[in-house]
Amino acid sequence: MLVRDAMSTVVLTIGPAHTLRQAAALMSTRRVGAAVVLDPDGTGIGILTERDILDSLGLGQDPDSEHAHSHTTTDVVFATPSWTLEDAAHAMTRGGFRHLIVLERGEPVGIVSVRDLIRCWAPVRQQAAQRTSA
Repeated sequence: MLVRDAMSTVVLTIGPAHTLRQAAALMSTRRVGAAVVLDPDGTGIGILTERDILDSLGLGQDPDSEHAHSHTTTDVVFATPSWTLEDAAHAMTRGGFRHLIVLERGEPVGIVSVRDLIRCWAPVRQQAAQRTSA
């Protein structure tokens, strides 16, 4: 199975000037754990995750004055739609993160998360287990 089969193609994108509260509200509304931060004048493509927002709050920072650009990961590992789910899982494990931005021709076309991998693998593993126990 490939990343294109598992990824979410509706990608939440925000700008670097969004406050963390704005980002959190958008992520909550969309029920996603990460937003792609597009900064064409600066760092390019980055990612802001729920963990980044949680870390900021844990430090006592004000979510209304903290901006996405200060908390965005810009050293991002990108996947392509043709990666296998195993490739994606290995990249996430090596990097210690739960989301991969999927790029095609340099543009974000999706996000794949650990949840997406589990959603795809769980039925396959269950069917294999049923065949072995039959």
